[in-house]
Amino acid sequence: MNRTTRASLWAILLIGVVLIVIPFAIGLPGKASAGQTILDDLHPLMQPASVSKTVYYFNNTFVPLGPVSVGAVRAGTETPKLIGGLATPLHMTPNQLTQFLGAHFPATGALIGSLPKLSPVFANVPPGIVHYTPLVHAIQANVGNYAKVDSLPNLRLFTWILVVPGVLLVLLATWPLVSARRERVAAIPAHAT
Repeated sequence: MNRTTRASLWAILLIGVVLIVIPFAIGLPGKASAGQTILDDLHPLMQPASVSKTVYYFNNTFVPLGPVSVGAVRAGTETPKLIGGLATPLHMTPNQLTQFLGAHFPATGALIGSLPKLSPVFANVPPGIVHYTPLVHAIQANVGNYAKVDSLPNLRLFTWILVVPGVLLVLLATWPLVSARRERVAAIPAHAT
């Protein structure tokens, strides 16, 4: 075997070793598995109909609740004064008025009674809308990109897409190199050793 052939085989061997080692050195098996899990978990959520529904609910339900939530926070602080202010002209105690509302207007009574407790929840609505706006826009903008990535073969295969050819290159390069070495050793006269 001439020097050029041997150098080529060593280069092929090195490429094969790199193809085997690199995926494990960069943690590709675990990362590819995590990527596939994300793709699988997001699959139902990233379908166009689901994304459209998410955008619809966000824009037509949650965003309009922003001003309502600001009012609800204020109303929560006013509720005790409201009950007291209404009870006096009605010749009731605040407890009697609360019981009256609960008996005759149960939904309204429950809503008024829950406003002070729900104030912290309502206070989170405007910053929550601000926080989730980029997420909703990113989801909407990436439906096509998600579909392209989801159309790839299972990401867990990517390690083996590199390792298997690497093993084949190692075997293909090693076989002639080992055979040539054996031939050279066999060609050495017995008295030279």
